[in-house]
Amino acid sequence: MNKAFVKETDDDEELEGEVAPALPTGSKNYITPQGYAALREELFRLLDVERPEMVRIVSWAASNGDRSENGDYLYGKKRLREIDRRIRFLTKRLDIAEVVDASVHEGSDQVFFGATVAYAIDGNDHTVTIVGVDEAEPLEGRISWVAPISRALTKAHVGDVVTLRTPGGMEEIEVVDVRYPAPLPS
Repeated sequence: MNKAFVKETDDDEELEGEVAPALPTGSKNYITPQGYAALREELFRLLDVERPEMVRIVSWAASNGDRSENGDYLYGKKRLREIDRRIRFLTKRLDIAEVVDASVHEGSDQVFFGATVAYAIDGNDHTVTIVGVDEAEPLEGRISWVAPISRALTKAHVGDVVTLRTPGGMEEIEVVDVRYPAPLPS
């Protein structure tokens, strides 16, 4: 079918691009060494393993003849676009990443980026680790440094009570414990 009659462009991968987690205007993309390593590992896996394998499959499928109804070819091309989009996204995010080694604060009782913080709110204990926006996993206790709870806790000391503004009103949070990762081996 002619492209004049369908909603397609040659740049459809740009239209469906990944949305990067938001950073405050003018701030850097802080990330832990572990988060940076995980993003690099994913990038290299895509470049060295998944993309070459998908190119091989698409090439094989293309050699089978009619491409218009060839499921392997159509799916392979779509998957290849997804892989290329993710590679572009990861490359851009790694280029602007600012790696912060939180172990320099080891032994400190003050909350900074990379800290694992135990806090009490309304008598309930919680533990979170403050990480970069690209490595945040709230359900696993890793929250972004731009999250409201992180901003409320940052620069507080053990024993401090800080205020968190929530849609339900103001909440009092007591900092119970602060831990930092051990220094990385040289």
